[in-house]
Amino acid sequence: MSRVGLKPISLPEKVSVKVDAGKVLVEGPKGKLDFALPDGISVKSEDASVIVSRATEARAHRALHGTVRSLVNNMITGVSTGFVKELEIQGVGLRAAVKGQDLDLSLGKSHPILHPIPSGIAVTVNENTKIKVEGIDKQLVGQFAADVRAYYPPEPYKGKGVRYAGEKVRRKEGKSVGK
Repeated sequence: MSRVGLKPISLPEKVSVKVDAGKVLVEGPKGKLDFALPDGISVKSEDASVIVSRATEARAHRALHGTVRSLVNNMITGVSTGFVKELEIQGVGLRAAVKGQDLDLSLGKSHPILHPIPSGIAVTVNENTKIKVEGIDKQLVGQFAADVRAYYPPEPYKGKGVRYAGEKVRRKEGKSVGK
């Protein structure tokens, strides 16, 4: 039994949820999001809450019940408050800048990396080393941040690279010269 799926989702002010022909439409002050419901999962909007239910106790329906509830909850949070991921670049000569619809990364390679910024995401760079990714779609924000981090993940010897703000990098000791 899905414990997550049974919890009702409370709706903040100025957020509306509509269910039309197997699609959930969430609208709020920051924008609109939609999601196609899988077969056997239904969503009902009542007063100031949303309830996700499943048709049967089949394994596939039980597996999707909590997942759909979490996705709808993330959509409601996104259109009301939004999601933010912050990245830091550490290392001498490593920097970033926003150029039009691209994020220009200079990460010590022989060429600058131009990573396209998808629509629906706002990217700002402060002090050439702090990247802030904002948007209403949690998956899109997280994937963009993960893609940028993947260009130069933090290495364990000197700690250089792109990391999430507050991420702890486990450092290793270098070679010791023995006599």
